[in-house]
Amino acid sequence: MKYSYISDCQRGCHKRKNEQNEWDVEMHAGCCKLSVHDWFKDITLPFNPCDIFEIRFKNTHKGFYKNTNELTLQIGDIVTVESASGHDVGIVSLSGPLVLRQMARHNIRLENFEFKKIYRKAKPFDIEKWQEAIAREHRTMIKSRQISAALNLNMKIGDVEFQGDGTKAIFYYIADERVDFRELIKRLAEEFHIRIEMRQIGARQEAGLIGGIGICGRELCCSLWMSGFATVNTTAARWQDLSLNPQKLTGQCSKLKCCLNHEVATYFEAQKEFPRITAPLEAADGDWSLLKSDILQGIMYFVTHLDRVEKIIELPVSRVKEIIALNKQGKKAPALSDSTSVKKEEIKTDFKDTVGEDSITRFDNKKKKSRNKNHRHRKNKGATNNNMGKNSNSNENNIPK
Repeated sequence: MKYSYISDCQRGCHKRKNEQNEWDVEMHAGCCKLSVHDWFKDITLPFNPCDIFEIRFKNTHKGFYKNTNELTLQIGDIVTVESASGHDVGIVSLSGPLVLRQMARHNIRLENFEFKKIYRKAKPFDIEKWQEAIAREHRTMIKSRQISAALNLNMKIGDVEFQGDGTKAIFYYIADERVDFRELIKRLAEEFHIRIEMRQIGARQEAGLIGGIGICGRELCCSLWMSGFATVNTTAARWQDLSLNPQKLTGQCSKLKCCLNHEVATYFEAQKEFPRITAPLEAADGDWSLLKSDILQGIMYFVTHLDRVEKIIELPVSRVKEIIALNKQGKKAPALSDSTSVKKEEIKTDFKDTVGEDSITRFDNKKKKSRNKNHRHRKNKGATNNNMGKNSNSNENNIPK
């Protein structure tokens, strides 16, 4: 039997048409962002601990639904479920005891949560209508962008998700400020003859929807496995001795990279072994100032003069602690010139703030400047203007008549 395969990675499934020109949809967990590994798949349980199933829709959200009709369901089944209006079509992504753990993770309790129902396994008619709705999503997004641009709205529509029965669509948009899209909803409803729901997302969520390849050469974490976004600030970069360069630390969403938070814990633990350097190390051949620390390798680099780097030596953390202990006793350490030296070209000093790179702090919350400071600035500016006026008068007096 011949099939034509179409991959839909946003929903984690493969679509194909058979010889009868009917849609067959199969689950493919490998390309799904929100897939969950079922640790109990090889274990046969004597009973089903709950009749709640996790249903995945488009690659942006999931939901928990109740199997009131006692259907025999397993991961990968296409099901028709209840929605606020009409019905929707989704894929069973998790079942069994792990559903309870996922519900606890999202603070959902069995006794007070109103679960929607699973109607049935999707029939060929349901799947065909579902696929027709999916085929409309891209051109609907392009047309909606044109309509919003014609209305001069300061917003960007990043994605569109149709309901399984094709009667409703969710428009995901990003905007920097509050947008009055009442006229837009009216125009969209007239154009597409569907119910409209506008849902605002952030820059990180938009990058996860669009996807892409990061500077590491791998697919973006936000589009591959991340479902929640924590605040990222420049403190994480400073803990890792990274250069405060916006071009290097920002991702494709123009925000600080999420991987800064992923790695900062390792650097934080490693830095606990490093001594705090408050003064140059005193040795028989002079004072040595700290230039840079290699946190993961446990090595510290020292120079005699920070303004002119002539010779760089590397010392392990244990040796630096010994020297600090000797200095506290009023003793000088033996000459450090014989220690392992490093060429200036072999060490990077990117950890320093350079001119023009401090703008990375724009990602942090800044406090408002005090009025007194602004007042002093205006006062000094006025004094400068007065001096300029005096100088101009004195020059005029010196002009020969």
